[in-house]
Amino acid sequence: MLSQVVELIENKEKFAITTHVRPDGDGIGSSLGLCWLLSSLGKDAEVIIRDDIPNSYGQLPGKGDIRKVSAIDDDYDAVFVIECSSVDRPGIKGLEDEFVVNIDHHATCESFGTINWIDSTASAVGEMIYNLCKAIGGRVTPEIAECLYMAIVTDTGSFHYPNTTERTLKVASELVKAGVKPSHISEAVYNNYSWSRVALMQKVMSTIRRNAEGNVAFMRQTLEMGEDAGAVDGDNNGFVNLPLVAKEVVASVYMREVGSNKYRVSLRSKGDINVARVAEKFGGGGHNNAAGCRVEGDWDQKESEIVSALAEAVNASRNGHDVLSPELERTLA
Repeated sequence: MLSQVVELIENKEKFAITTHVRPDGDGIGSSLGLCWLLSSLGKDAEVIIRDDIPNSYGQLPGKGDIRKVSAIDDDYDAVFVIECSSVDRPGIKGLEDEFVVNIDHHATCESFGTINWIDSTASAVGEMIYNLCKAIGGRVTPEIAECLYMAIVTDTGSFHYPNTTERTLKVASELVKAGVKPSHISEAVYNNYSWSRVALMQKVMSTIRRNAEGNVAFMRQTLEMGEDAGAVDGDNNGFVNLPLVAKEVVASVYMREVGSNKYRVSLRSKGDINVARVAEKFGGGGHNNAAGCRVEGDWDQKESEIVSALAEAVNASRNGHDVLSPELERTLA
């Protein structure tokens, strides 16, 4: 599918690039990196998104040119949709009527585009955009390098997650050669938080509990917590990872209230524990060690179901399987 993307770029002129609502480092970094690449090839390109950009990514080159939109309001030859599970994920009306190029590294991604370039072996879409740059004969400029390094470093947890491969490190090395200063990126990502994030973290951390076996941790964020902390979207990024610093905890659940009986769920794990399999049971998806979903209903009940499913995934991993028990399968069906 990479060849199709190259052919499209070579034969068309005007492009838009977008990513999912509540954009993360890979979504923003890859979008801006692709925009810089297209511009360097003489193409007319812009990044359009629906939501604000978190402070951590505000220093990326080109960030100031990103345009916030709620609907497609221009004529494009194609729209690149970065790291989205469906055409609805960017939250932009009219996108379904465009010539869409779907670029993602999640194995659970739907093939919703006219062109679908999915590479589940890539650590981040940023790694894929680097490959596109090389395939099309582009030069990795300092601007492209900084954006793609941000994408890769955030989606690998600073090369901490299992999706980090030899290829990932080689790409990162090439980006550093092109001008990236890793310490500057790390400073922007990890030491650039607002006090509202610290205040929110204090509230959320106070809710952490573990299952009876002690290997699955779970925590909550209510609407009231966010309001009291003065939090904005993005202030809770990474909270789901915090319990995993305990050696006994191998999987974690973070449930955030987003409406009446409506919750956004983030799942994380260590090793071979497949949380994507659990997320799929609740209508979501993601990577083996990082996934998510949305659920509705009684908070206690849904939390119990998800924690039970994670506990089953832990047991399945230890027994060398990637399945849930028949009883739990029936419960979640």
